[in-house]
Amino acid sequence: MAVAVVLGFWEIGSRFQLFNPVFVPSPEQVWAAFTDILREGYKGHSLYYHILASLQRLFLALVLALATAIPLGLLCGSSRLLMALFDPFIEFYRPLPPLAYYTLLVLWFGITDVSKVALLFLSAFPPLFIAGVYSVQCIPGDRINGARSLGAANWRLLVYVVFPSCLPDLLTGLRTSVGVAYSTLVAAEMVAAISGVGWMVLDASKFLRNDIIYVGIIIMGVIAILLDSCIRAVLRRTSPWVGKE
Repeated sequence: MAVAVVLGFWEIGSRFQLFNPVFVPSPEQVWAAFTDILREGYKGHSLYYHILASLQRLFLALVLALATAIPLGLLCGSSRLLMALFDPFIEFYRPLPPLAYYTLLVLWFGITDVSKVALLFLSAFPPLFIAGVYSVQCIPGDRINGARSLGAANWRLLVYVVFPSCLPDLLTGLRTSVGVAYSTLVAAEMVAAISGVGWMVLDASKFLRNDIIYVGIIIMGVIAILLDSCIRAVLRRTSPWVGKE
């Protein structure tokens, strides 16, 4: 309903020239730009190519973050020594704007996708790490002691007790990580990129193609909603009790 109201206001404002068309193109112009890109592509590549290029960078970074941040977070949440070793470094770079160290990544890894994936990985890592640490520290001691009294120890305790107990918080941390990494995607595609939805928006801005900019922003918004919906669906399926009294 709210979306329909906004679209109606946008259409009415465009028809009665309440908005400057240079800055706010009409819905018809945006739709025409979308169909044109869908049919002809943008700068030699199809729209699907740009979307897949962005998603590939994002998913590679998220897989790396999941494979490293969650185990490290669970271990640091269980060990004060490991927490003292890793936490200062993560807390140091976590508040830094991604563009502040992107230049270093380009110098180290070049202008290929490696530096872009590294930037997205570094932005996605802290929320998952913090979720892992926090979730371990919130596990009731009686649950751990009860599992140990039944014979669970070492990796069995971690796999069958600690990880399932932490799963809701980890999925919530994943939602945050996806949001942070996705918002960094445009910055990652600013340097020497020739593909991606973020690059398409930045390239269109150089030529004041606001209709294409709106198309790119809407596409990125829709993709973000779909990604978040998938994570919420997994959260509801694996932890149906979360959010219910």
